[in-house]
Amino acid sequence: MTRDRPLVAITGASSGIGEATARAFSAAGHPVLLMARRLDRLEALGLPNAVLARVDVRDRQAIAAAVSDAEAKFGPVDMMFANAGIARLGDIASQPPEEWDEMIDINTKGVMNSVHAVMSAMIARKHGTLMMMSSIAGRKVYPDHTVYCGTKFFVHAVSESFREYLAPHDVRVIVLSPGIIETEVLDHVNDKNTLAGYQANKKAIGGGISADVVAKLILDAYQMPQKAIVQEIVITPTRQKY
Repeated sequence: MTRDRPLVAITGASSGIGEATARAFSAAGHPVLLMARRLDRLEALGLPNAVLARVDVRDRQAIAAAVSDAEAKFGPVDMMFANAGIARLGDIASQPPEEWDEMIDINTKGVMNSVHAVMSAMIARKHGTLMMMSSIAGRKVYPDHTVYCGTKFFVHAVSESFREYLAPHDVRVIVLSPGIIETEVLDHVNDKNTLAGYQANKKAIGGGISADVVAKLILDAYQMPQKAIVQEIVITPTRQKY
């Protein structure tokens, strides 16, 4: 079955920017493939024309299977939002290396796995958009963000390479680099001193931006003509100076 508007796939769709983006694209009439580890959260969204899949982005085959199932119902994925990520912030000297591994596997390999599931088909169709979740921490370094920054700098680097590679095939690559957003990102921080510092900085600037604001920007960038690309979206609270 196909729809007038093409299928959009989102990883990490159970909360934060992923959830807000799922709602925005669904409201705009798109069928959506929603992938996350927490299937109950996806079900609670209650979105129409949605394929829901319990997916860990470290599992390349699981992403591919979810894409195949959704495409059988709604046609090809026209945008992949490689959104899933985790921020295990902490003092690098005392941070457990297992936290490094988790960030590297999810934030870098997970992005590559998400792209791999749709890129060849987009090249064949000469149409499609890759929305790559990075961060302001992929443009600047911050205290206690060492490995996290490294993973987001990786996203920037591979996105630039993908864009150069895919431009002749009319496939767009857009990097999303948010600052402090109202999401569950702090839930993954185990270092108490780092968490306190982050929360103090967030309070000092009057809090973060709603994820709905970011989702609207994503939708606006996607809705540009295919021959036009917003190469990077950088959005922060007005009072976030760095």
